[in-house]
Amino acid sequence: MCGINGVFAFHPSAGAPLRDEALRTRDAMQKRGSDGFGIWSAPQGRCILAHRRLSFLDLSERGAQPMLSADGRLAVTYNGEIYNFPALRAELEAQGVVFRTTSDTESLLHLYARDGQAMVKKLRGMFAFAIWDDARQGLFLARDPYGIKPLYIANDGWTLRFASQVRALLAGGGVSRDPEPAGVVGFHLWGSVPEPFTLYRDIRALPAGHTQWIDRAGPRAPQPYVHLASILAEGAQTLLPAAQIAPQIRDAVRESVAAHLLADVEVGVFLSAGVDSGAMLGLMRDAGCNNATAITLAFAEFRGSSEDEAPLAAQVAQTYGARHIVRTVGETEFREDLPAILAAMDQPSMDGVNTWFVAKAAREAGLKAAISGLGGDELLAGYASFRDMPRWRRRFGALASVPGLGGLARAVMSAAVPGFVRSHPKALGMLEYAGSWEGAYLLRRGLFLPHELPALLDKGFVAEGMRRLRPLTQLSVTLSPDPHSNNGRICVLESEHYMRNQLLRDADWAGMAHSLEIRTPLVDIALLRRLAPAIAAIKPGMGKAALAAAPSIPLPPEVVSRAKTGFGVPTRSWMAAAARSNREDVPEGKGITSRRWSRKVLETFDSPVGTPHTGALAL
Repeated sequence: MCGINGVFAFHPSAGAPLRDEALRTRDAMQKRGSDGFGIWSAPQGRCILAHRRLSFLDLSERGAQPMLSADGRLAVTYNGEIYNFPALRAELEAQGVVFRTTSDTESLLHLYARDGQAMVKKLRGMFAFAIWDDARQGLFLARDPYGIKPLYIANDGWTLRFASQVRALLAGGGVSRDPEPAGVVGFHLWGSVPEPFTLYRDIRALPAGHTQWIDRAGPRAPQPYVHLASILAEGAQTLLPAAQIAPQIRDAVRESVAAHLLADVEVGVFLSAGVDSGAMLGLMRDAGCNNATAITLAFAEFRGSSEDEAPLAAQVAQTYGARHIVRTVGETEFREDLPAILAAMDQPSMDGVNTWFVAKAAREAGLKAAISGLGGDELLAGYASFRDMPRWRRRFGALASVPGLGGLARAVMSAAVPGFVRSHPKALGMLEYAGSWEGAYLLRRGLFLPHELPALLDKGFVAEGMRRLRPLTQLSVTLSPDPHSNNGRICVLESEHYMRNQLLRDADWAGMAHSLEIRTPLVDIALLRRLAPAIAAIKPGMGKAALAAAPSIPLPPEVVSRAKTGFGVPTRSWMAAAARSNREDVPEGKGITSRRWSRKVLETFDSPVGTPHTGALAL
């Protein structure tokens, strides 16, 4: 994992890119790469590539970036890991290609030289990279299928800039800070900024699973090379018999975990008391990773309660012979770290505190990489959304399909029982949104519903943001083509929205803040392809049971029977005080946020229920 950036003055009348700007952008990402740094300019001076290095393969200077091909035609700056690199290298060497390093970076240069832009279809891993093709005087950008690695672009019509972080682009000094209404309103709607938008009008994310070509004619539209929905739609046509589902999950996940251990450094694991992380540790052991370092968070507030994961995690660690480190985090450390947490968020998030502290603990233990069980709920129907959304569609779908009924019911109820409408907005939302899968997902994951936002933010700003965002349309595009099963539809929605815009983004900024690479074997395109025929047929509980039994030594039954709690941190009690002390510090009337919205969110900390929204303080 690294930090990449570059500048390409593609328009003939554009001034040459400034080396100082590229350096400012690069060095704003110092935490992303503490092992080295580099910068390179194209011979004609129209393109600059830069890099911050966190090394995992070929730790020598031979693996430094930007890396050039032997003939000097190609240059690459790359962030990520290519897990099928050994197979790709063997294939290329069999065709006469000579490698100068043992780094996966070099394989990108050789693949591009052989296959051109179609190279991305050969890659398995997490990646964002840029290749300068000097012969064609063009720049090729690519991002992995799930969007594990970020890549942001700013195009002013003359010059294109890219980087691994939004804040790094801003630090370069060449990008406007004008707000993007769709990104701002999207954050207030979802609790995370929905891609491709950012908080800034001139900065966009390259969509996951897309490539983009830029030359003197300007940037072409991003082109998709993979669709999660298409993979699931194909899988639904060849459903696995029930008896074959568990063996398929076992074999596929076992192979994915083994592939994700590719490194010249130790790879540890985040260990909770849940099935996903416990299975990762067990399968790491099966792959030959004995005495792995397992990191567990513990909190005094949880001690002796069902939320205390340390005792059961210790049992799992002992089962698999891990070196277990229990890191206790308290309110004092949280308060001390809060400014750094908010500063590290590349974009505001309502979560990520848990990942910050477990990544911090992993780095303290000497790790540079750690396996996470992130993605198991999306892949194996572990979320309540897999149960709730089909039920809502059955119960309320017909009524919600009646035009205007939801709005009418809300208006009548607002006049008759306004308190109920204010405290239960999603109850009436069933009559407005449960008629479609995208509407049901908005009910499930939305922090607020669209009609609530004008009372919390500037009405004109909300109207413009919603016009540009079009959240239901954005969700419906995700489901094209139709995955042909309820599990498939929800898997795609959860993977391309909640997981991508929040969980994966949180893993990136929180891990990189501590120069730690977080690897996710359950978020893997090869794994999805293998399991697609099983996903549509998974019954409630079946997927997680199969995952728990996947290691040669199955997870202890106490883990399997434990109620799902998530990767929890007691931020509710910690944030209550922080929220009260910060209420008057929240700016009013700046368009980005308002005291009304922040108060509405922060009130949840004073309530016995609610979610710890650190994002309310991040803006």
